[in-house]
Amino acid sequence: MKNIILIAPPAAGKGTLATQLKEKYHIPHISTGDILRDVAGRDDEIGMYVQETMSKGALVKDEIIYQLLEERIKEKDCQNGYILDGFPRNLEQAKRYDEILEAVGQSLGFVIILDVDKEVLKKRVTGRRICKDCGAIYNINIENNMPKKDSTCDVCSGALYQRSDDNLEAFEHRYQAYLDMTEPLIDYYGEKGVVRHVDGGVSKEATLKAVEEIILEKK
Repeated sequence: MKNIILIAPPAAGKGTLATQLKEKYHIPHISTGDILRDVAGRDDEIGMYVQETMSKGALVKDEIIYQLLEERIKEKDCQNGYILDGFPRNLEQAKRYDEILEAVGQSLGFVIILDVDKEVLKKRVTGRRICKDCGAIYNINIENNMPKKDSTCDVCSGALYQRSDDNLEAFEHRYQAYLDMTEPLIDYYGEKGVVRHVDGGVSKEATLKAVEEIILEKK
């Protein structure tokens, strides 16, 4: 199994795909946000720094993130591959990640881009509803993902709500930020020949199948 970097616009289904791959292939899904939250609970210098920085809403220094990421991918469960989500976010981080991989003896693997039409993403974002009790996710704009009863969870009958940032204005901002961030990254990794594009606008089963065909390539 090769390592995977997942890059996708908001509402493209990246989290769902990562969960599917994690469960099927028993490889870790590594998010820098999760790493930082875990470290914030440690009773050491780095843990206290991360906790204090995050509590202020500030950004943790990149050097700390590089150190923690290197520690994480050295762990035994990463030796058969892993899914990296939310990193790298810019060219500097991508180049430092290359250095980390060389230091730990890991290969880059694939950079998988989920492509979804912008109008489809808008429908996903503005129609998304989440159960307050069990966290089940629905979409009132997509026929096969609507709740059977308005504003009520099919699973536990809990009330459904819409996230405050699931609106067109917030989506446009997040989408443009995604384009600005990823264009140079895609060019950088494209030159390395590791970028693969997958249609994320189809069913989650079809998207998973397409990704599997890529990551199980023999060459």
